[in-house]
Amino acid sequence: MRKFLAALFILLGTVALAAAQEAGFAARVGAATRETNVSAARELYATARYDEALAILNGIRTTDATDPAERKTIEQYRSLCLLALGRAQEAETAIAAAVTADPFFVPTEAEASPRVRTAFSDVRSKLLPGIVSARYAAAKQTFDRKDHASAERQFRELVMLIDDPQMNGRLVDLRTLATGFLDLAAAAAAPPPAPKKEEPAPVAAAPTPAATPPVPAAPVVPMIYGGEEPGIVAPVAVRQVFPSVPTSIAGMTKERGILEVIIDEQGRVISVTLRVGIHPVYDTMLVGAARDWKYKAATLNGTPVRFRKMIQIQLPRR
Repeated sequence: MRKFLAALFILLGTVALAAAQEAGFAARVGAATRETNVSAARELYATARYDEALAILNGIRTTDATDPAERKTIEQYRSLCLLALGRAQEAETAIAAAVTADPFFVPTEAEASPRVRTAFSDVRSKLLPGIVSARYAAAKQTFDRKDHASAERQFRELVMLIDDPQMNGRLVDLRTLATGFLDLAAAAAAPPPAPKKEEPAPVAAAPTPAATPPVPAAPVVPMIYGGEEPGIVAPVAVRQVFPSVPTSIAGMTKERGILEVIIDEQGRVISVTLRVGIHPVYDTMLVGAARDWKYKAATLNGTPVRFRKMIQIQLPRR
């Protein structure tokens, strides 16, 4: 019985291996055939034989193409053929697939006539806002997964799309949001600085005995007061303007946050630390604004001193 089971397992393994090899061979043959057909369709399109090129492209199943670049090329030439043939309704569907695959693609003068380029541009202009919103959601999910390198690339492409002339200034608030996340992702993805190599100390000859030099006095570190000390007078705000919340993140922020600033003897803010955040984009704006705040310095018995001030940020309810 054991010999029978062992033989059966060997037979099943051999069949599975043969099937896998056959599937791999079929996939390679299919890829080569698709590549040949796409090249043929491209040549037919270049010679204005649009019907023949479209027939070849319609015979290619884009679901079999695992390479995004290959799928993009198929949809682009399909849409251009349909536009050249005046089949506007079908062309719009094909253009939507091409723009979704590559929102940055715009046919050049060498690839299409002015009429075809205008039709493509009209459809692309309508689709771009929806594509931008979808790409923002995808980039935000990548950022939340802490894949900061990929998120940086996605947000950078997103900002480029929003700046596209065909966006006509739409979704400006979303650009502010995307730029904030781009800065956060870039900072998180940056590699840590390489540790400095310590050079070995040179071996020196034994020094001649000499008088012990005086020990230098330790530098005086200014004390930072917090307001509980006797005789302390807290600083008074001269300029303390809080940034407005961008409309693109309204409803996404916390109501309260806490900011810590250290104010020097001249009333300048020399350190800003966010203790409780409100929203990544607003937090960046708040810390930047705090560095420009100005105060009448705190005093201890009439002498200006450094002071640690805790500021509670409370946003209006919406």
